[in-house]
Amino acid sequence: MKYWRETLAVAQRILIELLRRRRSLIFWSIFPVSVLLLNGFILAERAKLSIDQAFNIAAPLTLVGAALFFSCLGGTVATIVSEREQQTLKRLFISPLSGTSYFLGIFLAHSCIGIGQAVLIYTISSLFFNASFNGSLILGCLIILLSIAAYVGLGFILGTQLARRTEDVNALIAAFGVPLLMLGGAFIPAFLFPKHLQQIAKFNPIYHMNTAFLKVSANGSEMAEISENFWFLVGFTGLMVLGGWLSYRRMLVVERRL
Repeated sequence: MKYWRETLAVAQRILIELLRRRRSLIFWSIFPVSVLLLNGFILAERAKLSIDQAFNIAAPLTLVGAALFFSCLGGTVATIVSEREQQTLKRLFISPLSGTSYFLGIFLAHSCIGIGQAVLIYTISSLFFNASFNGSLILGCLIILLSIAAYVGLGFILGTQLARRTEDVNALIAAFGVPLLMLGGAFIPAFLFPKHLQQIAKFNPIYHMNTAFLKVSANGSEMAEISENFWFLVGFTGLMVLGGWLSYRRMLVVERRL
């Protein structure tokens, strides 16, 4: 119960700060909606699809490939960097809060943000463009949670090892994120890539997130049909969570010495 209460407290603090910064909350809502509209209308025109077919494809790509990337990975990096700059971590050292609870609290907070973005994207897609989620809801939620965990874990690695100031966050996201998003099919579906790019994309974890979730959401695919993408995602998520935890523990050791 102790860990659960502490985890909830950390997540609540992060979410309350987000709600207080209403401008950031509005921007985090505008971004996925604008990407959804761009993806949907571009697909409808260039791939010669109907509006509902285009948004059936655009919704999962926008959510996993773009919205969760910036909110969960970028948000985690920004949270860690700001906590270090504001000396929040040092204050936490003299409190009874455990490092495990802090780690889980950040994950829980960004999971809530990701779920909120999922509800927003699919509500708009279904209400205005007749898109629908056609596959297993349980399998779809599992892919979303794995993607969030992978992004948060990677965010801990980048935020603790490479970012020292708030100015570093944008540079990190631009350097690592934009090429991976493009090659992962977040803005252009991977099935429209040239053959050689499709082969390169298979080494990109975002490609497997997008492909697995797209097949479940748009095509109603079952586990057997996405097994390659799903297990790649499971392995990558495990590595990122482990790497994020180790990086976080290393950061705590360094911060205690300063």
